[in-house]
Amino acid sequence: MSLFVTQTTETPETRSGVGLRSERGPVLLAVMMCTALVAIDSTILAAAVPAVVSDLGGFSQFPWLFSIYLLAQAVSVPIYGKLADGIGRKPVMLIGIALFLIGSILCGAAWSMPLLIAARVIQGLGAGSVLPMSITIIGDIYSVEERARVQGFIASVWGVAALVGPTLGGVFSEYVSWRWIFFVNLPIGALATVLLLRGFHENIERVRHRIDWAGAILLTTGVSLLILALLEGGHSWEWLSPAGIGIVVASVVLLVAFVFVERRAAEPILPLWVFTRRVLIGANLASLVIGAVLIGLTSYVPTFAQGVLGYGALLSGLALGAMTIGWPIAAASAGKIYMRFGFRNTSILGVVFVVLGSALLLLVDERTSLWAIAAYTFVVGVGLGYASVPTLVAVQSSVDWDRRGVVTATNLFFRSLGSAVGVAVFGAIANATLARDFQTPPAGATGTLPKTADDAAVVLGDQSGVTAVVRDFVRESLTSATHQVFIGVLVLAATMIIAVLVMPRRSEPLVFD
Repeated sequence: MSLFVTQTTETPETRSGVGLRSERGPVLLAVMMCTALVAIDSTILAAAVPAVVSDLGGFSQFPWLFSIYLLAQAVSVPIYGKLADGIGRKPVMLIGIALFLIGSILCGAAWSMPLLIAARVIQGLGAGSVLPMSITIIGDIYSVEERARVQGFIASVWGVAALVGPTLGGVFSEYVSWRWIFFVNLPIGALATVLLLRGFHENIERVRHRIDWAGAILLTTGVSLLILALLEGGHSWEWLSPAGIGIVVASVVLLVAFVFVERRAAEPILPLWVFTRRVLIGANLASLVIGAVLIGLTSYVPTFAQGVLGYGALLSGLALGAMTIGWPIAAASAGKIYMRFGFRNTSILGVVFVVLGSALLLLVDERTSLWAIAAYTFVVGVGLGYASVPTLVAVQSSVDWDRRGVVTATNLFFRSLGSAVGVAVFGAIANATLARDFQTPPAGATGTLPKTADDAAVVLGDQSGVTAVVRDFVRESLTSATHQVFIGVLVLAATMIIAVLVMPRRSEPLVFD
């Protein structure tokens, strides 16, 4: 079968696999609610750290609540994408919601930290289905031009979650119970399920499929080890320790074996053709960089605002929230631009904004106002909206219904992988800068100095037991560390142009065996 990437407007009648009876309004609402589940859950827990540790103990294990969730989500995304192309989006989405809600119940009922971590794995597996299925369903029921506007709605959910999540987490922890952080997911998930069952209908041709178990196991294990090495390297073990090196080597061996298995599989879990087409390669590389840029800004902009500028968690979140406001605004207008000028040109426009906003962040210092930081991150958000939406829509428009799930999931998988890489790279940059500065403390800086950027922010927020000399020294060091991270973000943003230029100008013939 030959398929050409053309930027023509689809209609419901031209989209195979989706019944014409689907009610787009209720389905969109359900998708936004499902996205809200995952988006809020990624921010709400951070504010509950003291309450959870006080109740369950296990402070040293607490970072695993975030790492294991991200790991489970990332490794399951490609598998769900492949399943969706075989059995339909609806059952896979419902499975994801069910897993997420079961995980939420177990999280809320957990009586120990190990059990809470295990329940987060189940939540992550559910999120691994919800995110790609949400984007894929949008690609199924909306035309090429409409998708940008609808993606703007989805992006706005993330923006609201970035602001509401930490506040809800603090309110539940202080006035009710941290367990309601998870129980609140139940009514939202139940309503989304009802809307999907009643409003979303697919016409699926039932055929017998052969499940690529060997490929699924190799991919899951290999990627799990790779992301685990990136997330925990330098924390749970040294980068060049036997454990650190051994995990990376094992990951590489498993992924090489995965490639050989997929070349011979009748129905590969992740078809290798997704790594051979220009439009897919360019879009996936851009998604990889976007994931890294996002994690760099979401991790260090609030840290800088709190630790250096002295703002509280809510106002620090607002500085970053400006980015999530710019994103949907740009996404909403991206459709008209890429329909006229093409996916690649629109993405290039986005890269220009991302580079500009990242360069402006290099001007940030101890005297910078919070409003200035918010303005800079807003520019980055506009760029990400113009860069991410056209690349994703280009990916979805390059294939038919029966391959849209796997290409969408692969694109989101690369974004998750980029976030994992970004955590490792930016963490190493920040911590190395702090370690270098702390080797030469000024006179009077007595006591134990922090080892990481997060620790430095905590020290600066503690008004007791820390001398003015230490506080000023740590503030200067944290400013320097954040500046180095922003340089890294700028370099990554500039490399995104290479990824975008890989994409074809207008169309490219995709021939599948």
